[in-house]
Amino acid sequence: MAEALVSVLIEQLASIICQQVKLIVNVEKEVANLTDNFRAIAAVLKDAEERQLKEASVKVWLDDLKDVSSEMEDVLDDWNTEILRLQIEKQEKGAGNIVDTTKKKVCLCIPAAFFSSGHVSRVINRHDIAMKIKDLNGRLATIANRRQNYNFQYTKSVVEHVERQKTTSFVDQTFGRVDEKELLVGKLLSESDSKEQSPIVIPIIGMGGIGKTTLAQLAFNDDRVNANFTKRIWVCVSDPFDELNIAKAIIEQLGGSVSSGSSDLEVLVKSLRESIEGKKILLVLDDVWNHQEYGKWEKLKLPLQYSAVGSKIIVTTRKEEVAMMMGALNNTINLTVLSDENCWLLFAKFAFTNINQDERKPLEPIGREIAKKSKGLPLMAKTLGGVMCYKKTKKEWRDVLSNKIWELDIEKQVFQPQLLSYYDLTAEIKRCLLYCVIFPKDHIIDKYNLIELWMSQGYICSTGNKGKMDIGESYFDNLVMRSFFQNFKKDTLGNIKVCQMHDIVHDFLQFLTQRDCFILEAQGVKKIELPIGNKFRHLSITSAPRDPFPVSLNHSENPRTLATFNCKFESLNPEFVLQLKCLRTLNLSNNDMEQLPSEVGGLVRLRYLDLSYNNWKKLPDSLCNLINLETLRLERCFDLEELPGAMGKLTNLRHLHVKKSYLRLPKSIAKLTSLQTLDQVNIHSTDGFFKVSDLRNMDQIQGKLCISWWTPDQPDDAEQAKLVNKKHLVSLKLSFWNPKGDSLKQEETLNALQPNPDLESLKIDSYGGASLCPNWMNTSSSLNNLRCLTFDECGGCEFVPLVVLGKLASLEVLRFRGMKVKEVGIEYSREQVTLFPNLKHLEFYYLLEWEEWEGMAAGLSEDSLAAGIKVMPCLSTLTITWCQMLKTLPDFLRRTPLQNLSILACPILSRSLENRGGTEWANISHIPNIQIDGEFVQKDGVRIQTRRGGRRRLSSSIISSPNSFAASFSLSM
Repeated sequence: MAEALVSVLIEQLASIICQQVKLIVNVEKEVANLTDNFRAIAAVLKDAEERQLKEASVKVWLDDLKDVSSEMEDVLDDWNTEILRLQIEKQEKGAGNIVDTTKKKVCLCIPAAFFSSGHVSRVINRHDIAMKIKDLNGRLATIANRRQNYNFQYTKSVVEHVERQKTTSFVDQTFGRVDEKELLVGKLLSESDSKEQSPIVIPIIGMGGIGKTTLAQLAFNDDRVNANFTKRIWVCVSDPFDELNIAKAIIEQLGGSVSSGSSDLEVLVKSLRESIEGKKILLVLDDVWNHQEYGKWEKLKLPLQYSAVGSKIIVTTRKEEVAMMMGALNNTINLTVLSDENCWLLFAKFAFTNINQDERKPLEPIGREIAKKSKGLPLMAKTLGGVMCYKKTKKEWRDVLSNKIWELDIEKQVFQPQLLSYYDLTAEIKRCLLYCVIFPKDHIIDKYNLIELWMSQGYICSTGNKGKMDIGESYFDNLVMRSFFQNFKKDTLGNIKVCQMHDIVHDFLQFLTQRDCFILEAQGVKKIELPIGNKFRHLSITSAPRDPFPVSLNHSENPRTLATFNCKFESLNPEFVLQLKCLRTLNLSNNDMEQLPSEVGGLVRLRYLDLSYNNWKKLPDSLCNLINLETLRLERCFDLEELPGAMGKLTNLRHLHVKKSYLRLPKSIAKLTSLQTLDQVNIHSTDGFFKVSDLRNMDQIQGKLCISWWTPDQPDDAEQAKLVNKKHLVSLKLSFWNPKGDSLKQEETLNALQPNPDLESLKIDSYGGASLCPNWMNTSSSLNNLRCLTFDECGGCEFVPLVVLGKLASLEVLRFRGMKVKEVGIEYSREQVTLFPNLKHLEFYYLLEWEEWEGMAAGLSEDSLAAGIKVMPCLSTLTITWCQMLKTLPDFLRRTPLQNLSILACPILSRSLENRGGTEWANISHIPNIQIDGEFVQKDGVRIQTRRGGRRRLSSSIISSPNSFAASFSLSM
């Protein structure tokens, strides 16, 4: 970790000399000496990092170096902050232009005349800055001299820039669990005795990293299992066993709602019983630790017993005592280690990702020996495979096999492969990985939030044409390749959205960061004082009650991070805030706070502030003093109506997250032309607030943007937004909120909002215009890369023009929801065309007035078909739900490669298909997986699937391995 910090400081010190520091504090010589000492130390850091585990004196030396380096970082931060503050004051007085803060702040090469003007002496204490640098230089010189005592090996320090890797094709792979999976699936599908207490508990027991969660996921996602249960629920339990949070999670996944602050167990138990009663459920309780919580388990089990006969609970745990607590030893599945062959197959899947067959052959014998080092643990096999995928030569592979790490007597042998993978990372990525220890175990980690956290700590620097976010994504992908993350969930475009970290990985990071990071479990604790002389730089507080912060920082060395998780703080003590002067990252999300103390505005080093999921009524004006702030998160702050008016002063702000809120943005936000994230803009008619036209100069916005009109806007304002210039925008949502409003004005507004042609996802919501497709959707140069298109609650449209939409060549997902459409059709055409050439998923939901879906016979003649007209040649999934008036399906479906068809709550259409004969059935008979009102139909038989509210049961035959389908792909934007 020291490697990356020292390299950054060397660069910053060089730029300080560029700034003619002698005119400020007359310590140019001191700065030059500091630079020389850091460079001398940097040359031995790689060897020192690897020796610290077995040589305590080396670890002490490194700890001393980190302390000095961190203090130097603070001095430079003070310097840059004061320069920036002075520039902002100068801009406000109209005396000049603010510096371009898109560049590194340390490279402000300001003319000497500016410094000698007397302005700087007003904001920088020359004596203090000089004394700090002199003191640090003396301490660093001592550390540099001490390095001679250890005979370190010298290596050239190189900052590596890792290219992004393709990770989506092989994440979460597994081998060798076929028998265990079939055993578990068999237990889940087995008929329960009506006298047997429901639900039946099935524990999966095994050591960490052996694949318990993976096995549960394999069964949970099996088509047979999906068809057998009304509802499937997955809950991460971890430690402690919290019956309140488990109950809430079950209720929410069953479609119910609970207050975030609800702590009345009786109320939750009643709600849980109501949500679960009569339903045949599969509940997974993943990672249960505490076997001494029998009383809590009994309270939770009581409402679960009201589920339908045949309900099952899977419990994954490392402890047999947990199975005993739950009274389930008879159903236990004990996982053993993988065979050497299966470890090899799993290892090879990762190791040879970027190696062709000819390169692979000479490496296989060495690889098999390396795979044995995983000792039968799937996680370790994937970790080792991730290490080797970056190595191409036999020498590199032999070096890994003979590495001294295998001889290390460290805390846990299972850490050896993790340590090997860790040492193989660049210094920059090491720091990013270690920071992940601030999250509690099993925490769901948002990818982009994580990258913003890394940026807040200064772990990512822009290089060349690459921005920080792009570099952060390459770091993240690198860690994915090495199996430091798992349990990925993706967005509609197939990109990883969230992930988790395995317990063993978390334990490993805690092992490496014992001195730097502290996770405080505050459940039932009144007050905790950190030990005197502690060096914690990152502090996480979990499970704290409603009392004020139960921790004192009187003896702390000024933490850089303070994060709360699963806490319910109602207030933040102003005196406590004053102790956080070095804080760069503050996460107060998901508490019960209503008021933020104005003292937060004094945390001038703050880069990241998360205030999401709180009850704020108003935020203090002092928030606008946080001139270093880069990320501000205010998601789901429903009671907060507006932000302070002077937000335009936050010239370093790059990421503003306000989605799922009703916030009115101040007009001054338009000044932040370097803003990269602005996920939601609520347009009001009130003067002094942000309008859509204020987007005109904000061309750096990237990722997702939602524009919501709470009151009608003028089409001229929409045109001034210049969305077509937002070249980095990937996803756009346009929400009109009033489909019964002025339909003509809405239509003109939509026509004026032409997005950039590289947009990948578009959603038009609550739109009242008569024409579904805006003018710019008809042009050949528009939306060439659009992959996902959604029309939701567009009440003014009665016809879906498939010919227009069919020209979107890259479209993969198309959905229509809650519309008054009466007809879906394809107009006649003599052209040789392919409509929807790449469409894979098509969804119609809640089209209550839809009657006709015209096909070839009504619109396209057989002559046209012979001429080469094709419709949806790649379509794989079609879902039609709550379309009660629909009578027919188009005949062109028989010419598509459809794999999955789901028809639910469509009574007329279902009746026409009931006898499995006639024209309608001929259009879909080739589809292998069909679900009609809850029935699963295959070519070789029928599997029972009667859903609550379903019309009938067709057959009682059971297929041994049905290939059933459930419409489960995520299409949310």
